[in-house]
Amino acid sequence: MMSLAAMMAMPAVRMSAEPAAKEARQKIEKPSNIKFYGFIRNYFAYDTRESSAGTGDLFYYAPKDNNFNAAGEDLNAISSFRFLSLTSRFGLDVTGYQFGRTKFGAKIETDFYSGLTAASSTKINGTAQLRLRQAYVTLGWDDMRMKNGTPIAVAMKIGQAWHPMAADQPHVFSLETGAPFNAFSRTPQVLADASFGKNVMLSAAALWQMQYQSQGPDKATSDYIKYSCVPEFYLGLTLKSNNGFLARIGTNLLSIKPRRYGTIQYEGEDMQIKVSDRITTMSPYVYLQYKSKMFEVKAKTIFSHGGEHMNLMSGYGISEKCDDGHYEYTPFKTSSTWASMSYGKKWQATLMGGYIKNLGTVDELANPSDFYFSANAPKYMNQMWRVIPAVCYNAGKFTLGLEYNYTAAQYGDGKTYTAHGLSTEGLHTVENHRIQMLVKFTF
Repeated sequence: MMSLAAMMAMPAVRMSAEPAAKEARQKIEKPSNIKFYGFIRNYFAYDTRESSAGTGDLFYYAPKDNNFNAAGEDLNAISSFRFLSLTSRFGLDVTGYQFGRTKFGAKIETDFYSGLTAASSTKINGTAQLRLRQAYVTLGWDDMRMKNGTPIAVAMKIGQAWHPMAADQPHVFSLETGAPFNAFSRTPQVLADASFGKNVMLSAAALWQMQYQSQGPDKATSDYIKYSCVPEFYLGLTLKSNNGFLARIGTNLLSIKPRRYGTIQYEGEDMQIKVSDRITTMSPYVYLQYKSKMFEVKAKTIFSHGGEHMNLMSGYGISEKCDDGHYEYTPFKTSSTWASMSYGKKWQATLMGGYIKNLGTVDELANPSDFYFSANAPKYMNQMWRVIPAVCYNAGKFTLGLEYNYTAAQYGDGKTYTAHGLSTEGLHTVENHRIQMLVKFTF
């Protein structure tokens, strides 16, 4: 039988255990921190030539081709000026929340690009409205280890964020941040990063299309990936050194269906049928970076097959029209490269250079002049280059910047094309000089 002393001690044991259990439950969940951030940003931009540009003409792509009248006057050789604050930004970060071993975070970010419509090539209508830039949640586990003891940190990002191929950007303060020499896209995604120690990271992602879309017979639309039923995939490897070097290699794979229906002859009449059209492309890239105190240099090269959904100057076309109503497709090959450097903190000097070369399609086109190309430049573009020196003065949260953008594009005559979709006759170069000033206050 249990002794009287033991029986009297039992309640004391339960009472002492209750605070310990309560403390253990409290350790399971840690509260989150919320931080608001943003900036007021004004751009002032002057161009010497009509150009392809978006977001109130602040997001710069390429100078427009010559447009001669009967007297030989180039109607596109005309200057313009604008200043706008619609890229001012507001965001919210959630950090520090933890439940058990899992750390959570979140971001939502917006600016005022939406609502503007181009009524013509020279007139912008509408009032700027809020639009979604980024909205995602993060999950992280940083207390994992391999069998050999190497620490592993795993992080996931779910929602709309920068495309992994667009996240590394050159030293420029212009709105396009290096596009179209650099990929530019924020898109819905599920991204996983696995860090093996401090020097190696493996990344994989499944992505969708929203604002930035593939081209096709119905122009730019996300229907091509929607009916493909296959997301875009990304795989990347990052290597870091302990003395400021970073290297990243990666590739994306995109498989879309440009058409869902085709037409065949049936009993002497046209009949619409379902087709299994599909084009699958892969675009590898390499990114390098070095940083030492106030000096930093970056470089990236992308060898894209297609890639117009990432604002690259590329596309695809029809290589064969088959008797059963479906089409075969072939992508354009495009080499896009940029390099940039930055020095200073209070006074910061930057320099960026970029080069794009259109290499034509992989296979011959069924109709050399009929293909789907980026809407941000003429489809008869052969190559383009850009140089941007800039200087910024940073006084705490206030920034004042001055930038010069020289962009030159080589176009063909747009009348004759090779079997691989290149216009090589009548090659000529057009140039634009953009002078841009930035006034920005960060909060």
